[in-house]
Amino acid sequence: MPDHDRVEGAAKNMGGKVKEAAGDVTGDHKLKAEGKADQVEGKVQNAVGGVKDSLRDDKRH
Repeated sequence: MPDHDRVEGAAKNMGGKVKEAAGDVTGDHKLKAEGKADQVEGKVQNAVGGVKDSLRDDKRH
C-alpha cells in the first residue's frame, strides 16, 4: 500500500494542475502561480512518500 504522502502528493499535484489551467483560462496570474506551486509541493510530497515506501520495503526484506 502506498504511503499516505504519495497519495496526498498526487492529489495536490492534480489540484495544482487544475488551478494552473483555471488561472490560464481566466487570465488570473496569481491563481496560475499558486497552481504551479501546488504542483511542486505535490511532487516533493510524493517523492518523500516514495522514500518512505522504499525504507519500509527494505525493512521487510
